[in-house]
Amino acid sequence: MPVLFPHLVEEKVKDQLEAAKPEPIIEEVDLVNLAPRKPDWDLKRDVAKKLEKLEKRTQRAIAELIRERLKGQEEELASAVGSAKQEGSDSE
Repeated sequence: MPVLFPHLVEEKVKDQLEAAKPEPIIEEVDLVNLAPRKPDWDLKRDVAKKLEKLEKRTQRAIAELIRERLKGQEEELASAVGSAKQEGSDSE
């Protein structure tokens, strides 16, 4: 029968206890990933592309309205200048 010294037994037990300890898989917990998302996050994601397309169309429509308004003002200005010339030539 082998003779065991107490300090050798103690070391062997410590080694076995260390080997039995599981290593932590995740060292830090990321609270952002654990926090629940807002209930409508998926709806916003799905609608984002449609909103982008709608925003482009809206910008084009606004630009077209501005062009039409400016064109109308130019025509009004041209007719006002034309009528002023006619009145000026009548008085001579």
